[in-house]
Amino acid sequence: MDRHTQFTCIMNEMIHYYSSSVRRVNHFLKVWAFTRQIALCEHVSEDTRFILEITALMHDIGIKPSEEKYQSSAGRYQELEGPAAARPILEKYGFSIAQTERICYLIAHHHTYTDIEGIDYQILVEADFLVNLYEEGLSRKTAEHVRRQVFRTAEGIRCLETLYLNSDKSEDPTA
Repeated sequence: MDRHTQFTCIMNEMIHYYSSSVRRVNHFLKVWAFTRQIALCEHVSEDTRFILEITALMHDIGIKPSEEKYQSSAGRYQELEGPAAARPILEKYGFSIAQTERICYLIAHHHTYTDIEGIDYQILVEADFLVNLYEEGLSRKTAEHVRRQVFRTAEGIRCLETLYLNSDKSEDPTA
């Protein structure tokens, strides 16, 4: 199966998986868009970008099993339950063992902000933050903190500063 078909199948699977939650579908689509933007601007390889884009679509796949098992969608539960939910879907669409392992690793760590290893991991975390800052109504102070502590890519920093840290922006994330 070619990459375009794999991508389309994963997109369709995830839309179906979260068909009862438009908010969650919108979330992973926004994370995917920022992931793609950052990856393109950071000139990551085509192989890395493909893995990243698939991971961005699937990064929150652990929410459903976490809510069922723990009655919580906390990040640590998403990381714990996500790989097991993702693996059969990736196998269904012919992802290699190496691709599957990396995607599952990223899913299992996307809420872990220490010891970020790899440009793919860095970009995924930044893209998720760019969306979560808005969706969760987080403060400018929080945006400044994650800018200092988490963000490393030039494009991720540019997006964060443009959207959340420009002096002409109010602290209201809906403005």
